[in-house]
Formats: sequence, C-alpha cells, structure tokens
Amino acid sequence: MQENTTRNAIHQLMADKPRLRSIEVALKLNCTELQVIQALPPEQEVTMLPAEQAQDLLTEIADWGKVTCIIEVSGFVFEVKAPFPKGKNAYGYYNLSHDSEGLQGHLKLNNISKIALLTPTIQGKLSYCVQFFDHQGNSIFKIYLGRDKDGQVIPEQIARFNALATQTTSDEANIVSDETIAIVTN
Repeated sequence: MQENTTRNAIHQLMADKPRLRSIEVALKLNCTELQVIQALPPEQEVTMLPAEQAQDLLTEIADWGKVTCIIEVSGFVFEVKAPFPKGKNAYGYYNLSHDSEGLQGHLKLNNISKIALLTPTIQGKLSYCVQFFDHQGNSIFKIYLGRDKDGQVIPEQIARFNALATQTTSDEANIVSDETIAIVTN
C-alpha cells in the first residue's frame, strides 16, 4: 500500500512540476531517487538487466570519449568533463586510472545496487545518462554523454548508448525485478 501511495505522489509531483530533477522529487517526497526513477509512468520504456554488469558498463564507457560525470551530495554538485578513466580491480576497489588528468578515484562496486540508463530532457535538450545507485536507493554518481561545441550530444556516443539499450531489450525482454539495472527513456 505504501509503495502505491509513494508512486502516486511521485507521478502527481512530476505532473505538477515537470522541470524538477529526480533528486528534487525524492527530497520533496522523502523517498529515494531510485524510487523516483522506478516510478516513472508506464508509457516510459523501462528495461532491466542484472546489476553484475556494472564493471563491464564502466569499462565500455571508458572508450566513449569525453563525458560529464556528476556527483551530487547534500546539495553540492561536482562535475568533471573528461573521458571516463579506465579502471582495474585491486584492494577491494575498482580503481580508476591515475594516468589521466580528469576524474580519478576508487569505486566500491559491491556498493552499487542498481544502474539506470536514462534519456531525460534537461533545459529543453535531450540528454543521455547512466546513473549508479547504492543499496539505500541513493544516487552515487551519474555519467552524461558528451556534447560537441554546438551543444549536441555526440552521435557516436548515442549509438553506443542505444546499442546497450537494444542489447538489454533482447536479453531480458523488459522484465523488472529487484536484482537488475534499469534502462529508462523519457
């Protein structure tokens, strides 16, 4: 019953204020950002995959070129516009390469519970986003596809993003469960 009430509240708030970001909806309704993403209306396509594919996805994205990685915590938003670094496993972490001048760090892949591939419209522009969630349903970080000098999403990255969605659709036939990765398009 509580889940339906939350889902209905999410739908109502999103209908009333369509410009709110998913994190803002979650804060206003005292729910998780993952709940917001998973409550998107049925007319929006959602396809699920096993969460164990996180490392493969990060490895794939490392070959896509310049992207924007966003980390948002307590109202602070950090952005890094650079190629996502390659990584390797060591000492319990997926360690991002220190050979790059952009983003660096150490990812505890066991703390990733869900991954959503989203295509939201932000400030009137279609965007493509890969969003990682922890076990509490909070967003850990987001990776947006890169844009060219004219502000257009890089076509090669769109093709690779869409290939993931196509592969997902054929692999899982749109089955939704708790042990999966969501691909969501607006």
